[in-house]
Amino acid sequence: MSNDNPVHEPRRLSRAEFLKTAAMATAGFYIVPRHVLGGKGYVAPSDTLYIAAIGCGGEGENDIHHFANAPKKNAVIAYLCDVDQRMAAPRRKEFPKAGFYEDWRELYEKEHAHFDAVTIAIPDHNHAIVALRAMQMGKHVYLQKPLTHDIYEARILTEAAKKYKVVTQMGDQGASCDGMRTLREWLEAGLIGDVHTVYNWTNRPVWPQGIPWPKDHPPVPKELNWDLWLGTAEYVDYIDNLVPFNWRGWWRFGTGALGDMGCHIIGPAFKLFDLGYPTEITCSAVTLYSGIFQEAFYQESIPPASILRYIFPLKNGRNLRLYWMDGGLIPDRPDELDPSVNENEALAAIPPGDDYEGGSLFIGTHGKIACGWGGNNPRLLPLSLNEDIRIPEKYPRVPGGMDGHWWQWIDACLAGYGNAEVDSPFEGYAGPLTETVLMGNLLLRCFTLQMQEKRGNQTVLTSPGRYITYQWDARQMRITNFEPANQFLRRTYRKGWGDLEL
Repeated sequence: MSNDNPVHEPRRLSRAEFLKTAAMATAGFYIVPRHVLGGKGYVAPSDTLYIAAIGCGGEGENDIHHFANAPKKNAVIAYLCDVDQRMAAPRRKEFPKAGFYEDWRELYEKEHAHFDAVTIAIPDHNHAIVALRAMQMGKHVYLQKPLTHDIYEARILTEAAKKYKVVTQMGDQGASCDGMRTLREWLEAGLIGDVHTVYNWTNRPVWPQGIPWPKDHPPVPKELNWDLWLGTAEYVDYIDNLVPFNWRGWWRFGTGALGDMGCHIIGPAFKLFDLGYPTEITCSAVTLYSGIFQEAFYQESIPPASILRYIFPLKNGRNLRLYWMDGGLIPDRPDELDPSVNENEALAAIPPGDDYEGGSLFIGTHGKIACGWGGNNPRLLPLSLNEDIRIPEKYPRVPGGMDGHWWQWIDACLAGYGNAEVDSPFEGYAGPLTETVLMGNLLLRCFTLQMQEKRGNQTVLTSPGRYITYQWDARQMRITNFEPANQFLRRTYRKGWGDLEL
């Protein structure tokens, strides 16, 4: 596939030009751009990060704009890549000097010497393969949440970040907000005692879930490369109204409400209590009925609402119960809330009129704290207690707050691996958090899993994966008490798309 736009920034150097440049740099007269020297772990004397953006619409648009408009003006969008020309067209107009490709593989092959880092915002099922290949080239990676579609993929990316010594950041910008620091200061000051339970919830899904696989297959839009969009997923005929958003509700492409918002909303508890991996998890989910006592299990689509409970061992010897609710389900209204208070605004800590996307409720031995997604705007309950809080700021805030999440990654990439902090690195945080989120999805798949069972002379369908307390062995990466669950740990990629190998 040819490159539609031959104008690149920076341009490709010939071998003669490269040798001349290197000689001048040795003599001290020329600063070699980092994209020329490259090399894993190498920190070049350059103050500009050249970025290839994989995915130009939706969250990709948001990421691109944050990088291009960083206050220090230290990032350049050097390449754009999207399988959908409808998503790409506005960004190509904004960044006319950026080279453009449909296929990320071709971009990597032809232009790897001309960019330092990759930002990836594409459907979940292709996250891991695109990110790993970039890391193997020594490129820094900014990857939207959840990191991956499968638990195995998350473990591989976590190990890859350390092996290839690149700067990584997951796109959960709440990790950099001021509220996260405030929460840590309040908890360490003992304002609510020892936390034993955390509730997390979201208004998602806001796309179709719990539905049968569509029977109609209209023609593929001329602007969309359907085969490239499918990528690692098993081939299926084109489905209308799937791109660019509603893929989230299908197991083969997305990770549902939990995948969309779980890293944002579970993240605060995960970070503040250094949770690591859970030891056990349970779930229940909404299922549908097609007739009297005739339950319909839609194997392709994610249940429309669910509740999950994780058990995490804490370093103080106690356990933390962490709950997840989606599809409009929320915890009981806290007794500390005045009946006249709007519950959504108080629990999710959102200003009136803002979108209600979810929040968290921390319950301790001496009190409760509510916050919005990502730890934003924490509030003590009852709300009157917030008038007299006098806890000094102990932890430095990220310049720009949530916006600074993108900018700190730029700075860390320019500083080089290990020389600057980011708030959501794959190793130590984003990887294990993603595994925890995806473990919830593994249970939801087991909840609707149907298996044949012989009863006398009849063969009936049963649901053996329901209402089990699943035991998780993090080291071995296996469910130990329900073997059928382990089939969902790792997908088989479509032929021709390789596999994840470090």
